[in-house]
Amino acid sequence: MRVCSLSLADFRSYASAEVEFAAGLTVVVGPNGQGKTNLLEAVGFVAGLGSLRGAPEAALIRDGAEAAVMRCRAEAADGREIRIEAELARSRPNRVRVNGQPVTRRRDLVGVLTATVFSPEDLDLVKGEPARRRRWIDGALTAVRPSLGALRSEVDRILRQRNTLLRQAGGRATDDVVITMDVWDSKLAAAGDELRARRQELLDALEPRIGSYYERIANQRGGADAGYVSSWGDGSLAEALAAVRRDDLRRATTTVGPHRDDVLLRIRGLPARSHASQGEQRSLALALRLAVDAEVRERRDVQPVLLLDDVFSELDADRAAALLDALPRSQRILTTATGLPAGVQADQLIRLAGTAAHTVLVTEQSP
Repeated sequence: MRVCSLSLADFRSYASAEVEFAAGLTVVVGPNGQGKTNLLEAVGFVAGLGSLRGAPEAALIRDGAEAAVMRCRAEAADGREIRIEAELARSRPNRVRVNGQPVTRRRDLVGVLTATVFSPEDLDLVKGEPARRRRWIDGALTAVRPSLGALRSEVDRILRQRNTLLRQAGGRATDDVVITMDVWDSKLAAAGDELRARRQELLDALEPRIGSYYERIANQRGGADAGYVSSWGDGSLAEALAAVRRDDLRRATTTVGPHRDDVLLRIRGLPARSHASQGEQRSLALALRLAVDAEVRERRDVQPVLLLDDVFSELDADRAAALLDALPRSQRILTTATGLPAGVQADQLIRLAGTAAHTVLVTEQSP
């Protein structure tokens, strides 16, 4: 699978851009603030990943424009051409089409063009709050089995309904509240137990890969491991919800469930969040991304496009070289302000020039 070309109109800092990508390693070089990340973000968006920086869709439209348009031409492993077009508008519904056919939900793009993203924000996977690691494991689930995106959406929907009921109850367990709460607790227990099981199953499969990739990048033996931490222990979620119902009514929120779980990351047996150096944390974050990418390749028999945004900025020369060596040899699109490590040759070089505020000119140079 590879991205062949990308056309942008009024997306982020681009008034317009037309880019052709090499099948191997493409390096996008330019000063900070001139649109390198924006280019990767557009590819990530048409791959169903949304904004790489978690921005609302309206923020992807260039200042002063009414709509942003992304057109991507990709090629599947069997040679089939894939055309994806997305239009984000300020005053009308967004439109997404795949080979001319409308797509109503962004998650339906997952699996059409598969991509793995590496970004500076990945450090928060290790040192950030549990919500960041939950998003990582749920994103991994969807990447490995796109159909599981519906399960995560169902859990979110049930949680919203249950929390709305808790707020409306005002701390009172009236007969109507108890009856309705029983319904939502039953739904949440079923979906939540299933989501926990799928997360745990995937993490068990990823853990050996995480340790192996960490050792390669960090050049350390006895490296990293990961464990799932459930907010309701080893029992059923139904039992846990019943036990905390009174407290949930008092606090007007759901205090146990998959939305409170975490992934505990360790290096040499110690929590990486508090005991690892910045370089170790960065190496572990990269290992997490590589592990998911390898699992997707094996389970789905696809070759994801690798999008690497400024990943060398906090790596020393040895770790940068180890990362490049660990990458699969499928299509890689990499941004950097400083260039590649010594001895690394790109298949394609794209230089950015222009102004950050409105326009970025893209020129290509042969290696």
